[in-house]
Amino acid sequence: MTIYNFTMIFSILENKQIMDKKIKFLTLASLVLASSASAQTAEMNSELNEIEVTGHHHLTEIKHSSQITTEIERDELTQNERTNILPTLTEQVPGLIATGRGMMGYGVSGGSAGGMMLRGISSGAGQVLVVIDGTPQYNGVFGHSIADSYQTMNVGKVEVLRGPASLIYGSNAMGGVISIESRKMEKDGVLNNINLGGGSYGTVQAEASNQYKKGKFSSTLAGQYNRTDNHRPNMEFEQFGGFGKANYDFNENWRGNISADVTHFNASYPGTINVPMEEADQWITRGNVSVGLDNFYEIANHCHTEGRLTIFDNFGRHKINDGYKKEGGTPQKNLFRSEDAIMGASLYQDVHIWSFSQIRAGVDYQHIYGHTWYTNRETGEEVENGTKQSGEESNDEIAGYININQSLTRWLSINAGIRYDYHTITKGEWIPQAGIEINPIKNGEIQLMASKGFRNPTMKEMYLYPPSNTDLEPERLWNYELSWRHHISNNRLNYGVNVFYTEADNIIQTVAVENGKKNINTGELKNCGAEADANFQINKHWRLNTNHSYLHMETPVVSAPTYKGYLGIATQYGRWKANVGVMQVNGLYTQVGDAEIKEDFTLVNATVGFQACKWLNIWAKGDNLLAQEYEYIAGMPMPKATFMGGVNIEF
Repeated sequence: MTIYNFTMIFSILENKQIMDKKIKFLTLASLVLASSASAQTAEMNSELNEIEVTGHHHLTEIKHSSQITTEIERDELTQNERTNILPTLTEQVPGLIATGRGMMGYGVSGGSAGGMMLRGISSGAGQVLVVIDGTPQYNGVFGHSIADSYQTMNVGKVEVLRGPASLIYGSNAMGGVISIESRKMEKDGVLNNINLGGGSYGTVQAEASNQYKKGKFSSTLAGQYNRTDNHRPNMEFEQFGGFGKANYDFNENWRGNISADVTHFNASYPGTINVPMEEADQWITRGNVSVGLDNFYEIANHCHTEGRLTIFDNFGRHKINDGYKKEGGTPQKNLFRSEDAIMGASLYQDVHIWSFSQIRAGVDYQHIYGHTWYTNRETGEEVENGTKQSGEESNDEIAGYININQSLTRWLSINAGIRYDYHTITKGEWIPQAGIEINPIKNGEIQLMASKGFRNPTMKEMYLYPPSNTDLEPERLWNYELSWRHHISNNRLNYGVNVFYTEADNIIQTVAVENGKKNINTGELKNCGAEADANFQINKHWRLNTNHSYLHMETPVVSAPTYKGYLGIATQYGRWKANVGVMQVNGLYTQVGDAEIKEDFTLVNATVGFQACKWLNIWAKGDNLLAQEYEYIAGMPMPKATFMGGVNIEF
């Protein structure tokens, strides 16, 4: 890929008036530097038709070869001593940003943070899906993700699929997927870990884990406790949870696993600076249980088949006090209660024919259940709290799909797939996807992809509150993408760039009608943008990574920035290691419409560790070291400079 090619791509965007000069220069400069370096470095010897290179120079299975994917390993997730994965994903994934409101804790309901915005598509609206070991994780009533559930202690690695992934993952994956793979012990032995830390605003974090493997059996157990006062009154947060997983290899063809995790957190919403709140408290319990059975069979020389059956139950129980305004408000008499569950099973089987063909066929089933009600604060008795405020409903989804990756020559491959998804209310939906991959040089690939995503309406949108409407249809989205990726010098350097255009319709919006308000399929969305990333292992002591994303939205949405860029540098000498990250955000919308508000800010974070002895590591970190004043959510300023310190004990 020449410098001329990069310039041509961005010139096209400029002619459409969607790239301002400053952002174009920063992104183009990163690409030119990476391209110049690639021309001077030796190429790798591995075959591209067998692997995919992701944004963090790791290899992933070919099953995601049609997706623009960023992969983050556990070492990267834990290097900044964070208890939740979302701040790291915000830094490392182009086009992704997760909102925050304090040092720790995201909460739910009014004033909550942790919404994940991917290319202007929101997890808060149920349009970006989180999965753990392939099982969906979202609230069965409201459809949104639960940010405080995604704890680092559970995670082995994360893959972020940027763009529609509904072909494989179905509803809610219309904007992308955050795929979490849970931890697993890889070699025989016992490994124990204790991590303790404390810092600003009474923040405490504690985690302990045990991993064991002997022969065919392995297990992971982990527990965690976190708490903080945060930087504003009435914003306390407390969380505790546990995770367990066991794996057993029955023979060379079959293996099974069972995993369970549960977390409980208490969060408080302080209100905005101008409208502070009292007693806006939340008590939330979330959990997930899954059982999996994997198979692998050699069919013939260089041909094999592999597959997986998973049975799962993702559940939650919520109790919420909506609180009252500090000035002139009165305490709530009732508490909102809800329970939800997503139970189901998924089955897929892959057939690999030599290195040039893969066929995947699968079926999915989900039973989605939700129950909402109100109870009196004093007596605990169930009470009515207005029209359509309480209810109990369930829906079912069943789907089948097939996806084919086929190499036509050593330099040309095609990908095509189709899914049929049936929902008990919205009925059937066809989901096609198609793309081509061209390998003009060794270790370099061009991909062109067209894919459809969709989201079925949630329980809330169909049944809860007066605007609800059971005649809603699925939201639908089409994404068109062109990408280039190149990895060289034994994977020491890899870089990529992609441009995309997204168009959606049938977006569910609440609009005024004759008798009040009603949820209707009326909204539209048109976004386009460019993303770039590069990673360079300079030598055994220094590593550098950077990513940039530009987004143009025809209709701006809250929490979506025009530009996000990140530069990270990590180093290790002897017993010392350190990493510094700089993230620049421009044009982050905190309010849209006539009173539009946008934020620009620069965040500098740093972590230092010292290996005092074989089993003890001492660490310290600082966030927002420039003490920037900024907001992700209007009226809810983030803390200025904060500091943490602690120890990591491993034996």
